[in-house]
This record gives sequence, structure tokens and C-alpha cells, in this order.
Amino acid sequence: PGLMEADTVAHCGDTLEGNFVWSLTLTDIFSGWTENRAVWNKGYAGVKTAIIGIEEQLPFSLTGFHSDNGGEFINYHLFRYFQERDVPLQPTRGRPWHKDDTAHVEQKNYTHVRMLLGYQRIEDHNLLRPINQLYEAWGLFNNVFCASRKLVGKIKDGSRYTRRYDRAQTPCQRLLDSPHIDQAKKTYLTELICNLSPFQLKRQIDHLQDKILRQLR
Repeated sequence: PGLMEADTVAHCGDTLEGNFVWSLTLTDIFSGWTENRAVWNKGYAGVKTAIIGIEEQLPFSLTGFHSDNGGEFINYHLFRYFQERDVPLQPTRGRPWHKDDTAHVEQKNYTHVRMLLGYQRIEDHNLLRPINQLYEAWGLFNNVFCASRKLVGKIKDGSRYTRRYDRAQTPCQRLLDSPHIDQAKKTYLTELICNLSPFQLKRQIDHLQDKILRQLR
């Protein structure tokens, strides 16, 4: 746990001109633990602040950062931040025009961003706070209560592929089962499960989503 892929999604509607909201997504390759933040435009300062905020809330240490070749990630300021940490890390990037190099986070763009906010343009700066509240509730709901299966093997037989998947687990459960997570963090995750209600989180998600979408009409 700790090697995360990063990507951004533009809430620009039909044009990239002007100022609007972007969504930053970070996904842990091992567990599938995913965090989102909304930022205004995608300047290095806003993206860096969002990454720091995400890292402070992660139930594991960030050990790797892999992104595409976007300028919001490939810049001196973010590189210096990773190098000057208490435990420095070397960020990596995918090859140009190869989205499969960041496949784990790319598949979250629909389930964790577009399903919530759609494809319309968001150019109201005041919506940043409710969107981030929505992302916080959505992250807890998915990371703690929503199970998924991971592809562990693919065999080609003629023109067909046979795929094998592991047992369906939540990202939280994968972390609890990992020998690489210390006991203090496992205790935190266990308390998190006990103190959260999926029904209450879903009501909160629906309320925030409705509030945001009504302001966009």
C-alpha cells in the first residue's frame, strides 16, 4: 500500500477556455483506496495543496506517486515537494498517449467523478466547498463499504481471454488484511468501520449531490 496513481478531470463542459473546477483523483494500486479533491483550475499550487490534504488523511504512508504527463503534475514545485519530504519519494509518469499506464485511476474517473457531477461545466468558485464535502462522504462510502474484485491474471486461449479475479473486498478490508499496515493504523480503520453508517453516508451524498446539481441548473 502507498503507491498511488493520480489524474485530473476537467469540469469544463464543451470548452477548456476560462476558469472552472477540476477534480483530482488519487488511487492506491494495492487496495483501490481512492480520494478526490476539487480544485480551481489546475495550477501547481492548488494541486499541491490538494495532494497534501489527501496525504494527511490516508490510512497508510504515501510511498509512490505515478501520474500522466499533465503540467499539473510534471512541474518543479511538485517535484521539490516530493524530494523535500521527511521520507523523499521519486514521482514517476506514464508514457505519452498510453492511458493504460495509469489504468487504476483512469477507471475511477467515471465512478468517482462523472457519476456524481456529470459532464456539465462548473465555473462557480463557491461550489468548491460542497463538492469537496461530497467527495469526502463518497470516499468514505466507497473505501469502507463498497467491495470490488481485482484482476489477478489473464490467459489468452486462441481469440478468447480467460480472466481470474480475487475475492471481492473493500479497500478498507484489503488494508486490514495487509501485513504492511501497522497495528495503530489497523485500529484506526476498525474504529472507522464501527463509527460509520452506510445509510447515513448515502443520505449525505444524495443531499450534497442534489444541492450542487440544483445550483448548476
